[in-house]
Amino acid sequence: MNLLQGCDAQCPHCWQTINLSLDLSVPEQSYVEDCPVCCKSMLVTYTAADGEVLELTVEAAD
Repeated sequence: MNLLQGCDAQCPHCWQTINLSLDLSVPEQSYVEDCPVCCKSMLVTYTAADGEVLELTVEAAD
């Protein structure tokens, strides 16, 4: 089972679809990442279980 997974999300600033690499070996994580398109900060939060993403949210990091 591959615990690194790419997941599409939408930037809350420029609305472009981006691909995030998530480490699914961590069951719950929240971190700040810059959008590769507009370079603005996003707060990425996800939960995972059994190698699958259960919930993913991406919001503006102020």
